[in-house]
Parts: sequence; C-alpha cells; structure tokens
Amino acid sequence: MIQIKSFTFGPFQENTYVLYDATKECVIIDPGCYDNRERMELAAFIENNQLKPVKLLNTHCHLDHIFGNGFVAEKYNLKPEFNEMDQRIFDAYLATADLYNLNAEPSPPAAVFLDEGDVVTFGESKLEIVFTPGHSPGSITFYSTTQKFMVAGDVLFYGSIGRADLPGGDYDTLIASIKNKLLPLGDDYKVYSGHGPATTIGFERMNNPFLV
Repeated sequence: MIQIKSFTFGPFQENTYVLYDATKECVIIDPGCYDNRERMELAAFIENNQLKPVKLLNTHCHLDHIFGNGFVAEKYNLKPEFNEMDQRIFDAYLATADLYNLNAEPSPPAAVFLDEGDVVTFGESKLEIVFTPGHSPGSITFYSTTQKFMVAGDVLFYGSIGRADLPGGDYDTLIASIKNKLLPLGDDYKVYSGHGPATTIGFERMNNPFLV
C-alpha cells in the first residue's frame, strides 16, 4: 500500500510529495524545497523512515516545483523524469527565478521523458500517467488505480484550476485535460494538488466553478 507524505515548501507554498510502500522504496514528486531548512526537512523524513528514493518525478517544470531537483539529484543520485513538452519550461527555469529575484540551484537534465500510458514502478507499487497539458505544455498526472488517488500538479485544485496564462499555458486545453482525462477516472479519486489542500474528483465535479 502506498503511503503519502506531503510538505509545503518555498515562497509559492508548493506541495511536495513523497510516496512509499512497505519495501521502503519511495518516489519524490515535485521537490519544491527552496532553502536549506526545507531541504533538511525533506531529507530528515526520508532518513527517519529509512526510505530509499528511487525516482525523482516532476508533474511539470515550473520553478516552484523543481527548486529541489538539484538537491534531490545530488543527495540520492537521481535525475528528474518529466514530459518532453515541458523541456522549454525547464530550460527557462533559472532565468525565470532571476526574474522573481529568487535564488535557484540548477537542476540536472531529464534522465527519462514520461508520457501518457507509461507506468512508474517502485517497491511493490506502481503509478500510471495521464497527459494533462494546459497549465504547462507538458503537465502530467500520476495516478493509482488500486488506491484511487492522483498527484495532479497544478492542473486541478480544491475549488479551482491551475493558471493558464503562463508561457505555454492554454485555458481550453486545461479544461479539456480535466474533463477528458481526470474526471473520467471516477468521483472517488482523491486529488493531491500542487498547492492547497487535497480534494476529490466528485467534489470538484459538483462544486468547482470552472467545471460546473
């Protein structure tokens, strides 16, 4: 059974997730740890629970979701995995941080490009992938059919949706991703978002003003 630990990191209050099972293997999704205190908080959880990170995954490559890529990559000898359509967002990472007057550590390049239909495995567990562009050109969502949850990045939030006005974003594409890719997974799916509290597909289908 996959267990999920969330952290809220950085100046954009981004949600970072560590997913692990009984084997102690884990994946780190969207490490947004911005400063040394946050990096140590992430590392302490992994160490205290005797976890072994085996994958560094990015739902997309906006700066707040990859601030910690460099730290995770160096400490655990991992390279990020994300969708190739976000390569230009990734390439603009340091320049974007500079525009915000933020310090940012470089991230190593992708080791693997992920796409819809791919399966990420760790320990006794697996995550499937669906392509959900619109917030960024290469946004992907990781989901578990057995436990009925998804890690959706900045595609869908509690009562809201991701921004579509950033470079490479598109509102109609974002709405289509949610309606055609996420909602059909089922109302009982729990949604772990890139910012804010978790929600469910059922709640958003009935209450999200962008979807009703």
